[in-house]
Amino acid sequence: MTTIRPYQESDSVAVGRLIVDTYGDYNLTFVSPAERAPFLGPFQHAYSDRADHRAAIQGLIQAEMVFVAENAQGEIVGVLRGRKDRLHSLFVRGDHHGQGIGRMLLEHFESECLQLGGKVIRLASTLYAIPFYQRLGYKKSTGVRAGWSFDGEGFRWQPMKKMLE
Repeated sequence: MTTIRPYQESDSVAVGRLIVDTYGDYNLTFVSPAERAPFLGPFQHAYSDRADHRAAIQGLIQAEMVFVAENAQGEIVGVLRGRKDRLHSLFVRGDHHGQGIGRMLLEHFESECLQLGGKVIRLASTLYAIPFYQRLGYKKSTGVRAGWSFDGEGFRWQPMKKMLE
């Protein structure tokens, strides 16, 4: 059984590792592993024990709303960050894809956004995640754009949005 709960600072190491692993495996396939560091920013140090690395990652995770998905063994297998009108990021551990965890996180987030008066959620989808968001009612709002991820240039993304009911 998976539960959705608010993020706690004590989750930052597990969340940082989840983000670096998932982001690299599914969203940075257009660059070799040796070329990923600029695209990962501080997350490239997610497995470091250095206090400054951990503090930088902890700072990046902070958002108006952060929720984690925790499995029955107490492992964090998903994380969502956002605010009432914008989804910043959503990651689900690769070995848990297709189990409804991303849907659970997103539905929880949308419910919170509605309670806060949100009317529309905008996001910048990775190309990998477009079909997932479309299945949950998100629509492409313009064409694919190229931008950056931290110091890495050439990252392609799709603007999307969903009107909340």
